[in-house]
Amino acid sequence: MRVLHACFAIWTLSLCCSAVAEDKGAKGELPMAFKEGFEKGSSHWEMTDEKVWRVVEDEGDASLALTGSSDYTPPVRSPLNIARVKDLDVTDFVADFQVKQTGREYGHRDLCFFFGYQDASHFYYAHLATKADEHANSIFLVNGAPRVSIAKERTQGTTWDDKYHHVRVKRDAASGRIEVYFDDMEKPVMVAEDKTFLHGGIGVGSFDDVGNFDDVTVTGKAVEAKKE
Repeated sequence: MRVLHACFAIWTLSLCCSAVAEDKGAKGELPMAFKEGFEKGSSHWEMTDEKVWRVVEDEGDASLALTGSSDYTPPVRSPLNIARVKDLDVTDFVADFQVKQTGREYGHRDLCFFFGYQDASHFYYAHLATKADEHANSIFLVNGAPRVSIAKERTQGTTWDDKYHHVRVKRDAASGRIEVYFDDMEKPVMVAEDKTFLHGGIGVGSFDDVGNFDDVTVTGKAVEAKKE
């Protein structure tokens, strides 16, 4: 497991005690819903195009690498590259990721974090990009139509380099609040409030860029599948 930030090291060592309960604004402990380090491959994940995803060794640890653009056309304007956890459906959650952007520098250099996933045209995603504009570096809603920015607060951009960074996404379904953190787990870089989807799946990827993902941990309230 990568230990690139002191705060992340403390978090991993105290995982059994649930660091989520210590976070400001967390509503008590959330149960462990999913944990992945990719040492055993990526069988727990479903991709829009498996050919552009592979497990690699990076900095002495296994990571899930997005290596190119997916051969995939979404039903509405939204990200092309999605790797989603199979059979995971949560309401309130805290999702943590170690991520490295491996593409070139430009305004929309990005990685994405998906949640509230219902189907290919109904979900949320956080888009962390170098420069913020109408279509970048924000929290987006995809609801049967091209993505729309819904962030009430956001920074002017995300500083990508060749290092791993700690990304956290938090969701409180009752209030509709969504928070996104980048390295600093005290102050969110994006905030939104929306109740369109009160539960759904979790995933990683990008709009049309490349990067590595590791140490995925989701604590959250699982939604049981309805019996037919």
